[in-house]
Amino acid sequence: MTIPTRLSSTIAASFAALCIVSTAFGIEDTPENRIREAERYLKAIPPEEMFLDMTEEMAKNMPESERELFKAVMTKHLDVPALTKTMKNSMVKHFTAEELKALADFYGSEVGKSAMKKFGVYLADVMPTIQEEVMKAQDKAIRE
Repeated sequence: MTIPTRLSSTIAASFAALCIVSTAFGIEDTPENRIREAERYLKAIPPEEMFLDMTEEMAKNMPESERELFKAVMTKHLDVPALTKTMKNSMVKHFTAEELKALADFYGSEVGKSAMKKFGVYLADVMPTIQEEVMKAQDKAIRE
């Protein structure tokens, strides 16, 4: 049995519309979905790796005599599981399941992974200026 061309086109169009509608609504914003997507995000960007990269890059901006102490504080003494738990809880609190899914999808992708590899260098570049501007703002506030 063959389906007439017009009916076939109607079925195809209906199927395409159904696919578009089902993806437009995304995932339901439930606590369980938020938790699952936050965990996917943290798996895509393990906090321990992020802190290590950031520490290495930030240490480059410090006086050589302070670098090793800074690295020790940020690696040996930093409670990464506690930070990871706080990050996850905060993400679940502030982001929707759909937003967390988008973050996990992006940072889990090749381009997202590539961008994250550059994030430590980026932070190292901007951190001195951020610190300088914060100090200037504090000085201005004290003078007022």
